[in-house]
Amino acid sequence: MDDPYQNNVNQQDEDARSDATEGADEDNQMYEGEYQGIPHPDEIKEARRAARAEARRKARMAAQQEEEEDILPEQYENIMEDCGHGRFQWMLFFVLGLALMADGVDGFVVGFVLPSAEKDMCISNADKGLLGLLVYVAMMVGALVWGGLCDKMGRRKCLIYVLTIDLVFSFLSCFAQSYGFFLFFRFCSGFGIGGSIPIVYTYFTEFLQMDKRGEHLSWLCMFWMLGGLYASFTAWGIIPHYGWGFSIGSEFQMHSWRLFILVCLFPALAALIGIVFMPESPRFLLENARHDEAWMILRRVHDTNWKAKGEPERVFTVGNIKTPQTQEDEFIEIQSDTGTAFQRWTVRHMTMLQQVMANVMSLSAPELRLQGLFLVIVWFCMAFSYHGLGVWFPDMIKYMQYEEYESKVRVFHRERVERFHFNFSLVNQVHREGEYVHDKFANIEMKSVKFESSLFENCYFEDINGFRLTYILTSKHHFSPPKKGCHLNFQEENDIVIYLVSFLGSLAVLPGNIISALFMDKIGRIRIIGGSMLVSSACTFLLLLSFSQGAVICWQCLFYGASVAAWNGLEVISVELYPSSKRGTAFGILNGICKFAAIIASFIFAAFIGVTKIIPIFLAFAALVCGGLVALKLPETREKILS
Repeated sequence: MDDPYQNNVNQQDEDARSDATEGADEDNQMYEGEYQGIPHPDEIKEARRAARAEARRKARMAAQQEEEEDILPEQYENIMEDCGHGRFQWMLFFVLGLALMADGVDGFVVGFVLPSAEKDMCISNADKGLLGLLVYVAMMVGALVWGGLCDKMGRRKCLIYVLTIDLVFSFLSCFAQSYGFFLFFRFCSGFGIGGSIPIVYTYFTEFLQMDKRGEHLSWLCMFWMLGGLYASFTAWGIIPHYGWGFSIGSEFQMHSWRLFILVCLFPALAALIGIVFMPESPRFLLENARHDEAWMILRRVHDTNWKAKGEPERVFTVGNIKTPQTQEDEFIEIQSDTGTAFQRWTVRHMTMLQQVMANVMSLSAPELRLQGLFLVIVWFCMAFSYHGLGVWFPDMIKYMQYEEYESKVRVFHRERVERFHFNFSLVNQVHREGEYVHDKFANIEMKSVKFESSLFENCYFEDINGFRLTYILTSKHHFSPPKKGCHLNFQEENDIVIYLVSFLGSLAVLPGNIISALFMDKIGRIRIIGGSMLVSSACTFLLLLSFSQGAVICWQCLFYGASVAAWNGLEVISVELYPSSKRGTAFGILNGICKFAAIIASFIFAAFIGVTKIIPIFLAFAALVCGGLVALKLPETREKILS
């Protein structure tokens, strides 16, 4: 007989087991799917919803940022108009002008010191060419690197760095006794000062209102001319005085050309001291969402200008400035919160490098690509012709001097002179394998006079100007001992014509600077650039008529005076075409291309000295015409608000 209670219990157990195992197949299938890496359909839906939400958030942020980026330029321009143009801009003008002047000085230093430095350090012709090449390569690399960094680190900070590097290594090069150290120090100095031009123009532009940019950036260009004048004048006043210096044995010598390098540091030193008291660019701070710092600087600009104008009661009324959203700096800080100090340093600088490279790549965007290509062509053509002829002019004058010397030189072979007093001037003479016994050389002027493989025995030398001796065969003379490892090679005074050429070439750009500054905002950048390059191309044909040193100098001054307006226009339009976040990077690339063109041109033009002048003139003419025509395709930026 069945127990009803037992049946009821069994039924309940069966129901419980049924409830417990209900859906067991589905659970087993889901587990197997997870095991196989297949997400659950609900998870897929959730991920899709999250992705759509993130996309909408990014779209809203992009739209908001685009709107803010459109608002910021207009608002910033209005603020700069309210601040006015006055004492603050003029103080910054002179400080940045000194930095630009330092760059101009550095462009002349190597060329002026080489004739004297080669005697102290036994520099061969090949090594002289290497020095000039490496300095330009360093300046090219410096322009590329510092131009990119100033968009991420700040204009002021990078300018302090480049001036400090230039000062330190230029100072060390004054005391370098070996060619290897001298070459290294000049390379490092070039790397530093090479970044000054992109930073200076970018920095100053962001403190100017629209209707002042063209004129005042053109006035700023005059400091590069002042650098050339300063270098030429001080070189003429210092280097020929070879006795200005001292020696410590035969290992350490401090002659006048080293003193010249030391004097050339003054513009950079003055600029560095001045920039320490200047603020960061407020536009850079706003682009990096540093609103409060930018507001304080703009208020300082406003108050400085209006107090100087006698209106101290004017109040800076700007309350809030729209700044674009940026998470780059936050990303760096988040990554820098962990790890060792070295790891934090590595993360920060690697991230900054990635940002700089991303900035460079963004210049190839469709809206910037075509105008960037046109600018590259114009910069290259202008630099190729300008720097190529800059090498050709002094070398051509030296070649003419050499030809004149060769036509008038008198050669004395194996002469023997005893107990004679040389107290008269000697000009254009070569004395080979001569013997001079108990002779006196005192109070005489020598020009283009050489004694080769000559014997001087018990001779006396005093107050001689322009005396050059090679391979002296006796130690019985009254000269200081030569530096170890070099043959005895006394100073042959640098021809004053070389200093005069550089001085007049720098001075000749003054009229062009004034004209371009006065008309840059009236007739526009494009007409200035195109017209100047085409007029300069016409000037090159006059070089075919140069048959004397005076004619070459005359046409050189005319060419420099006509071409400087194109340089001013190029520098103005280069900072106006690009947005603030890419301005330094773009200008650095363009300036690096300028240095690259100068390197190529110096080799090509120098190769034809003494061979023919038709090819260099034709190359300069073709480059200027090509660049001038392409410049007419560039967009006019005269009324463009800085983006």
